[in-house]
Amino acid sequence: MAVDEPALSEFDLSAASAEEGIAAGAGQAAPVQTGRPPVAASGAPGRPPLDFKPVFDETWATIGIGAGLVPSYSGSDDYIFFPLPLIVGRVGGVGISPNGPGFNLDLLSQGPSRGAPETTFSFGPSFRFRNDRADQIEDEVVELAEELDVAIEVGVNGGVSIPGVLSAYDRLGINAQVRWDVLGAHDGMLFEPGVTYLTPVNPGIAVQLAVNAQFVDDDFADYYYTVTFADAAATGLAEFTADGGLNSLGTLAIVTVDLDGNILNGGFNVYALGGYSRLIGDAADTPFTADRGSANQFIGGLGVGYTF
Repeated sequence: MAVDEPALSEFDLSAASAEEGIAAGAGQAAPVQTGRPPVAASGAPGRPPLDFKPVFDETWATIGIGAGLVPSYSGSDDYIFFPLPLIVGRVGGVGISPNGPGFNLDLLSQGPSRGAPETTFSFGPSFRFRNDRADQIEDEVVELAEELDVAIEVGVNGGVSIPGVLSAYDRLGINAQVRWDVLGAHDGMLFEPGVTYLTPVNPGIAVQLAVNAQFVDDDFADYYYTVTFADAAATGLAEFTADGGLNSLGTLAIVTVDLDGNILNGGFNVYALGGYSRLIGDAADTPFTADRGSANQFIGGLGVGYTF
């Protein structure tokens, strides 16, 4: 995703489209991601039609645009609208997936296979854009505090995707990424482990559930959650010194609906997402959150995409 709104960074949107998980099994002989055995041209279930070719081949992409609501900063209880662009796919043997306001690359991305569903691995660079408390602060008191700078975080991500966990068509992913600020804003480090589960409901609908945690170092926590003497004088909030550690726990649900009832053949789809994140430790205790906002953070959005 290309546009950040502050609290969006508390949610792991690294798989904000079901297409990425569906593509992992689309070319395999078994009907891995269709939600029920497909019907062949002859009407016999359990075997794809001979002339059917899934859109998820060596090169494919989904592009989309939507809108949603997030807190105006991490810890805020005021909500603002934000654009929700989507880009996910596979180009030149490299997988591309959203990473909140940023993206991940998968250098181990595999093309379609005619074999049985297999466990796959991913690894590659991660990029994320963060403008928390840099603009669009809705709280008139917090707005008086020192304006923060935009951060660009760069790191690596990796994971494993396991098919057929609860059914013949689902996939369980275990992933993690670590990133560092390269613009000299917070100068800190983040570590974000997570688990995702993808399952088709039927050939045209897929549901993805995710849970994730975020750990931050002292530099990150100090930059975003400390109330300095100058901040206290300007806002009337109490001084506060923040340390790193477990920063948040979150969950996210994503539903993708193909408009012609067949996710595997591409075309237009609509996607909806909803998430909840709970700030932990000093992220919750800072006066920016405890006095002026809330540790409970929500996100919701709707969009339309096109897969080709």
